[in-house]
Amino acid sequence: MSDNNGRPCLWNAMSPTARLAGLHGHSTNRRFAALAAGKNQPKNPVKAVLAGGIAGGIEICITFPTEYVKTQLQLAEGMHSPKYKGIMDCVRVTVKSHGVLGLYRGLSSLVYGSIPKAAVRFGVFEYLSNFRRDSNGTLTSMDGLLCGLGAGLAEAVLVVCPMETVKVKFIHDQTGPNPRYKGFFRGVVQIVKEQGLRGTYQGLTATMLKQGSNQAIRFFVMTSLRNWYRGDDPGKEVGMLLTAAFGATAGAASVFGNTPLDVIKTRMQGLESHKYKNTWDCAKQIWTNEGALAFYKGTVPRLGRVCADVALVFVLYEQTVKFLNKVWPEKDQL
Repeated sequence: MSDNNGRPCLWNAMSPTARLAGLHGHSTNRRFAALAAGKNQPKNPVKAVLAGGIAGGIEICITFPTEYVKTQLQLAEGMHSPKYKGIMDCVRVTVKSHGVLGLYRGLSSLVYGSIPKAAVRFGVFEYLSNFRRDSNGTLTSMDGLLCGLGAGLAEAVLVVCPMETVKVKFIHDQTGPNPRYKGFFRGVVQIVKEQGLRGTYQGLTATMLKQGSNQAIRFFVMTSLRNWYRGDDPGKEVGMLLTAAFGATAGAASVFGNTPLDVIKTRMQGLESHKYKNTWDCAKQIWTNEGALAFYKGTVPRLGRVCADVALVFVLYEQTVKFLNKVWPEKDQL
């Protein structure tokens, strides 16, 4: 085939990507080239589940002591004579009484739970977001919020509520003179034996509110920052340092946005949860007996833990996905 001037036409020899790029100019060419390279491809939900699980397991082993301190401060009832004077006092008392390993009490419950939690979170998010991405693979900020909300609700029901209930009971149990739970599995069996399966689902409503808002805020902020950085180039690479910075910012936003829900959830899952009729009654009692500031107990250690948590998880997740793409390439990138 030739053109009007008799010159050979190479159109049929061009790839589909090159044809589209030729039709829409340099900007579109850059976008399709980036997509062809796999930089902004919708992620395979199965890979997302694997990568999320690996990232979640590594992250919790690094950041758990801050989660321990946060939980202890939130469980300390009363404003006039709290058990701990602050973060460092909680660390000092725990180390003095139980050694450094005391700061890792309840870690097993989170390790067993963090892997499926992160797997569900990223798997559901990628599954939902793949329906919302445009032709360039871009997700809007609002779609990021909605997909994050769906991911948060899914992880709350399937993983987080029973995991958090066991964790809080383990940590709270250590504050007593004679701890009753002797290991993760024996502790779980004892909880189920005494309270039934319902005993591992205390505070479900509060957990759903917390996790739903958590992931909605985090993915909204993360999506917004990525879109801002990429500008009109949806395939622009977001490096590890920027991913960590964006993740820490998203984590901080979620802390200030929903710590009151986290405090209520923690109280509903503690060993004294029988004092509360339901989530609303718990919030009412905290407000009446301890004041508004009680809803922000543990904010500082939670801020440190969550910022590190979200930054690490997003970095580990993205790097794991890249590794999986190398060893398990997609058959059709476009």
